[in-house]
Amino acid sequence: MEEGEFEKAAASFNDAIEANPQDPVAFANFGNLLTAVNQPEKAVAFFEKAIGLDDSAAAAHYGAGNAYYNMNQYGEAEKMYRQALKHGLVQGDVHYMLGMSLIQQDRLKEAEPHFRDAVELNENDVEARFQLGLTLAKREKIDEAGEQFERVIEQDPAHADAWFNLGVVHAYRQAPEKALDCFNEALEQQPDHLLAANGKKNMETILSDGE
Repeated sequence: MEEGEFEKAAASFNDAIEANPQDPVAFANFGNLLTAVNQPEKAVAFFEKAIGLDDSAAAAHYGAGNAYYNMNQYGEAEKMYRQALKHGLVQGDVHYMLGMSLIQQDRLKEAEPHFRDAVELNENDVEARFQLGLTLAKREKIDEAGEQFERVIEQDPAHADAWFNLGVVHAYRQAPEKALDCFNEALEQQPDHLLAANGKKNMETILSDGE
């Protein structure tokens, strides 16, 4: 499956299910395969079968959460991720996806601690840190958001969106020169970044008016 040989993987997982139809792991693995080939609706049936065999199968709950998330059913995804955590799958990825599910439901305050947990469990998770920064910014925790965007850039200097959002932080702080530098860097990394281009134009106008 990791090598992209999905047909062979499907045959192997199917053999495992036939050999031991009471094994929840085999059903969960087949569900993961179906999610990987963009068939989340079918995947859910396999995860539900796995959970029916063993309600404490944390990986099956997490897999079901991913399938529901891919179908834009964020409330169902949230429930599954919470079950995965409840049953012991305390990993950064679970907290990250739970946070994303909450963001999709406009529940920023609830999402924030899960992004924090994701970063604490895996400090190298750049996207979790970026989402933490965005959430902090949306909650008007501007200084803390800026710190997170700076950390993202330290870890991934080519992260155009982090450069852009750090520029927004500097603009909010009324530091147009710093903001302009960030917007320029965002455009250096991603020339078609329209928001950064607009931000650059605005900062150049502010700086020229101030001369």
